[in-house]
Order: sequence, then C-alpha cells, then structure tokens
Amino acid sequence: MKKNIIIIALIFVVPLVAFWILSSTNSTTAKTNVETPEVQQIEEVAIGKPQVLKFTSTMCLDCQTMNKLFKEVFPNYEDKIVLTEISVQDGKDFTNQQIKKYNITLVPTMIFLDSNNKQVRRVEGAIEKDVLENYLKELK
Repeated sequence: MKKNIIIIALIFVVPLVAFWILSSTNSTTAKTNVETPEVQQIEEVAIGKPQVLKFTSTMCLDCQTMNKLFKEVFPNYEDKIVLTEISVQDGKDFTNQQIKKYNITLVPTMIFLDSNNKQVRRVEGAIEKDVLENYLKELK
C-alpha cells in the first residue's frame, strides 16, 4: 500500500517539479535577453524592401508544411523580399512585442509588408504553393 502511494505521488510530483524548473529557467532567460541586436538586424535588412513576417511554432503541423513550402518557393525572392521567421515559443521580448503588435492568435500566420513597412496582406493557416507564389509576386 505504501509503495502505491509513493508511486502515485511521484507520478504527480516529478512532472510538476520538472515543469517548475523549466518554467523558471525560461522566464529567467526571457528577462535577461537583450533584443536590440536582433531588432536592429531585422530593421536594417528590411529597409526599403518588402518583408514577410512568418509566425510559426515547432509543434504545429501546418507550420511545418509552410516551412517546406517557403524553402521551396522563397529562394526565387530572396534578393527582393526579406523573410523574418518568428517562433512564437521562444519567449523573447521582441517576439512578444511582435505577437501583440500584429495580434497573432493562430500559427502559422504570415504578415506581408510592403517596402514602406505597411501591412498589405495577412494569411492565417496553411496555403497552397501557387497562392504563396502569387502573394510574393504581388508584394512590392
């Protein structure tokens, strides 16, 4: 009887302790990350060029599909359009600011910005290859 109680306690306690340790580690790194170099790099690269902000997650099947699609299609547009991939799980201040700024509630979400940094299109969910190509062609 005592073994059963100990086993049940361990089944519940060990995951809670692991979650607490991992959560405290992530929140500590999120607070200590200084995002200024990352933000400067994104802004410097995107000056005068259209940009695609791709909000993604590693646990999302549609995101994985879109990642494959972008790897296939985007090389034709690398010199004309800046692609910024933002993983919604990284916990960085920059990521959280972008999620709030663009009101991201679903992944994958792609925000298409023109060369004046004005949003011209928003796509939530996976899309077909030819649709993505058309959106990239229209972006100026």
